[in-house]
Amino acid sequence: MTRAGTRRGTARQAQLFDQLVALFLAEGFARFTLDDIAARLHCSKSTLYALAESKDRLVRAATVHFFRGATERVEAELDGRSGAVDRIRGYLEAVGRQLEPASAQFMEDMAAAPAAREVYERNTRLAAERVRDLIAAGVATGELRDVHAAFVADVVAAVMVRIQQRHVAEATGLPDAQAYRELAALLTHGLTA
Repeated sequence: MTRAGTRRGTARQAQLFDQLVALFLAEGFARFTLDDIAARLHCSKSTLYALAESKDRLVRAATVHFFRGATERVEAELDGRSGAVDRIRGYLEAVGRQLEPASAQFMEDMAAAPAAREVYERNTRLAAERVRDLIAAGVATGELRDVHAAFVADVVAAVMVRIQQRHVAEATGLPDAQAYRELAALLTHGLTA
């Protein structure tokens, strides 16, 4: 295979993953068979098998693709911000914006599917660590009250896990994206002097 052919294959796979993610975000994935997915993406099942060897692995790969892109976009938004409060608020609000396209069905399917849930849990842990680092940096520069950054990050992580596990949506009716915006407001108001 030529280098150009390899690039086209990679570009086609990325395009299929983008389409797959858009489909899953809009409608969830639990009810779809591989035949359904192939029909909706206008490709063959063998094309899907080139992406992953089973539906479960395809769901996991699509979830990884979604979160990888979301992480890149969140970090890109954060690059344009300065000041601890603005960076923390911006980070959590950006996380919320990345979840806005996710339908309730997608979130429910992800919470119920072990492979997809594991990806979401890992990304939630990484996001909580990122918030902890942002808090610690703000405390170190004196922009934020002298709080125990690890404790505050642990509280944030607990809320993020509750969001991820659908408990916040069940208890409050808030979609995940809005819950992240509310968390950002609560956290940044609580950390400022």
